[in-house]
Amino acid sequence: MKSLVLSLCLSVASAAAVAAPPAASDYAVLQRHALGGAGGWDYLSIDPATHHLFIARNDRVMVVDTRDGKLAGVIPGMQHVHGIALVPGLGRGYVSDGAGNGVHVIDLATLKMLATFPVTGQGPDAIVFDPASGHVLTMNGHSDNASVIDPATARVVATVPLPGRPEFAVSDGRGHVFVNLEDKDTLARIDTRANKVDATWTLAPCDSPSGLAYDAEARRLFSVCDNRLMVVTDAGDGHQVATVPIGKGPDAAVFDPQERLVYSSNHDGTLTVVREVDADHYRVLANVPTQPGARTMALDPATHRVWLVAAAPAPRGAPVKDFTALVVGPR
Repeated sequence: MKSLVLSLCLSVASAAAVAAPPAASDYAVLQRHALGGAGGWDYLSIDPATHHLFIARNDRVMVVDTRDGKLAGVIPGMQHVHGIALVPGLGRGYVSDGAGNGVHVIDLATLKMLATFPVTGQGPDAIVFDPASGHVLTMNGHSDNASVIDPATARVVATVPLPGRPEFAVSDGRGHVFVNLEDKDTLARIDTRANKVDATWTLAPCDSPSGLAYDAEARRLFSVCDNRLMVVTDAGDGHQVATVPIGKGPDAAVFDPQERLVYSSNHDGTLTVVREVDADHYRVLANVPTQPGARTMALDPATHRVWLVAAAPAPRGAPVKDFTALVVGPR
């Protein structure tokens, strides 16, 4: 009997050890891939089907193979691109061009540009695909509105006025797109069937929200803010659930639904890793040293690792040097 009890205890302990989340000290930059090239950068997107990381790189999109970190292709012919919304069902990507006030359509298989068309706003920046409506929305930062695009026809079918300057946006897949309003410190909800804003919620004490992520199961939104806070909001009624300390200068947030982790990539050279204990409770696991300027990121759902990009420190206006992709995860 004693041996049986001991065996059961060892089994339970072993299972607990396997299930235990990584410790804070386990997170680190695991790989660095030198990419080079001139120009700044903005949002990143990963297509898990093709193992491609898409990097908005000023006048082009760089494509990196996430299996080896090597450059898989470059899609040129753009002016000043910001984000890439992937529509895998169509095999297309939609790239917002802030200087061109338009969207470029790219083929995810051939990595070629297929078309370019104008939007109904100024300075399209963040861009998101909404599965419920089948539409792509650009957040137009210079005109405080969103352009609604039908991918089937590659044309704008509606324009949604926004009560502030939009930053990042996410879809809940259930008929709503949420967008941070940077100058109002609020979160707006767009009804993607009616193409109108149907709610706005304060993010106070947040200052200048930028990156936004979403947990579909718990229905929680994660806004990262310039005053080193992550604000957690209930996506159903907009009430604030929690605030979490993060690094300085955040510009992106992502949520890993399998690992129950929220990430904030920060300009100060840290990646804040936050554990979702439950829908209403969160704790910081780590502030992983990355590289100054590594402020945008994408999550690879196949490996549960985070990709970031950065360049060597330089004075404002100086040419970009040593542009590099970094991969962060548990050791």
